Amino acid sequence: MQTNAFQTWSIRAATFALAALAALSAVFWTLKGTQSHSVSTATAIMAPGLAPLDPKSVARALGGGATTASNMAGAGPASSGRAPYLLVGVLASGAGSVGAALISVDGKPAKPFRVGTAVDGNLVLQSVAARRAMLGPAMNTPAQITLELPPLNK
Repeated sequence: MQTNAFQTWSIRAATFALAALAALSAVFWTLKGTQSHSVSTATAIMAPGLAPLDPKSVARALGGGATTASNMAGAGPASSGRAPYLLVGVLASGAGSVGAALISVDGKPAKPFRVGTAVDGNLVLQSVAARRAMLGPAMNTPAQITLELPPLNK
């Protein structure tokens, strides 16, 4: 019986290539898994001529920025003429009792507050709407403070 030598060697070459790929893959994943750190240690280099980003400008571009606080009676003293509460973002559902608001208190970094949780020692986040958050002393009392996001630019 005669065998085709070309067919035999092509099968052997294909089998060798497949085994080599499997071995290389195993070596790669073994080295990657035993690596001591996965975070890049390269330092960031700023391109010449580019100024650092202003966080307030970025916040304004993303829909945040200057917010208004209306009906501030009983809210406590405002530091340096500013409202002590600043609405940065809102996550609202259809009902006002479901959602959260990103609020900055006394110029500190903004924190997320769910509806019904205490924002400050004497105020609770009562409800949220599309671009508004209502604060009051308790859930079932009238709102003392209404925080609103600025209107969107078109």
